[in-house]
Amino acid sequence: MQSSDATGDVDLPSEQGFAPRDLTDGRLPGDWHSRYGSKAWAWIAAEAVYLIVLLAAFVYSAVLVWLRYPATWWRLTPLESAIFTRYAYAWLGGTLGGVLFAMKWLYHSVGKAMWNIDRAPWRYLTPHISGGLGFVTVAILNSIIATEQSAAMSGAKAIAIGFLVGFFSDNTLAKLNEVAETLLGPTGRFKSSRHRRHDDQNTN
Repeated sequence: MQSSDATGDVDLPSEQGFAPRDLTDGRLPGDWHSRYGSKAWAWIAAEAVYLIVLLAAFVYSAVLVWLRYPATWWRLTPLESAIFTRYAYAWLGGTLGGVLFAMKWLYHSVGKAMWNIDRAPWRYLTPHISGGLGFVTVAILNSIIATEQSAAMSGAKAIAIGFLVGFFSDNTLAKLNEVAETLLGPTGRFKSSRHRRHDDQNTN
């Protein structure tokens, strides 16, 4: 069993792989004691509660949008209601994807003894970043496919695309960075590792 000091810090083992490849979490049979102290568990519980509250807020907000309550409150026209619903679903779908991904990472990192407090901002902010990415992605796609001859994206498609973008937000940001570098070229200050390797090869 890993040792811990008075502050609740633990000696973390090397990563043993994520489930389902490794279901032992690097433990011997019968080793059931937590690797974390009470102080660490207080932070872990706070993160879990935060994500659960966001998940409940998603369900509540999705029902409100589905029942068209915002359109009634703000007296939107049918066209305005359809537009609002589409992009609300996109944001909610992205947020749901981000929440589920953060939950998955939280229980994996705790089980694998990789959890640390410095990752807390990432887990707190990921759902909101994912929501914004889902919104923008649906807006871009809808601007491409929506013409006078074709209908705009449906709410079901918006929430589905938003969810996929939100769940894989890290991949989405990486791909958007590649697209930006291809279209605009890398900046001198923030060159990607790919361009740095290319420059190094040219100098050798």
